[in-house]
Amino acid sequence: MITYFLCLVLFSIGLFCAVRKRNIIKIIIGIGIMEYAVNLFFILIGYRAQGRSPILARDQAITNIVDPLPQAVALTAIVIGLAVMLMLVALAIRIYERYGTFDITKINRLKE
Repeated sequence: MITYFLCLVLFSIGLFCAVRKRNIIKIIIGIGIMEYAVNLFFILIGYRAQGRSPILARDQAITNIVDPLPQAVALTAIVIGLAVMLMLVALAIRIYERYGTFDITKINRLKE
């Protein structure tokens, strides 16, 4: 139960960074922290104490098997999160090249 709470704390830290910070790089890092918290939560959902892999032989009983579905969802989320991070970093680089700053309060005109 404490691990679920720690996932919530990690997500809250990322949310705070994404909402309250004014630096684009810090916002991107906050979004990344939130993604990692969600992925950790997915992994913890499928965790079983003393669990074993879901690969069965013919004479084995189905007892205490780790659920593979949350792991597959987390793996998919990691790949999608990596693509999103790459797009955000590319966007931040383009903004810096155009305006010379990462501070969103100093960027007063985004359209020309």
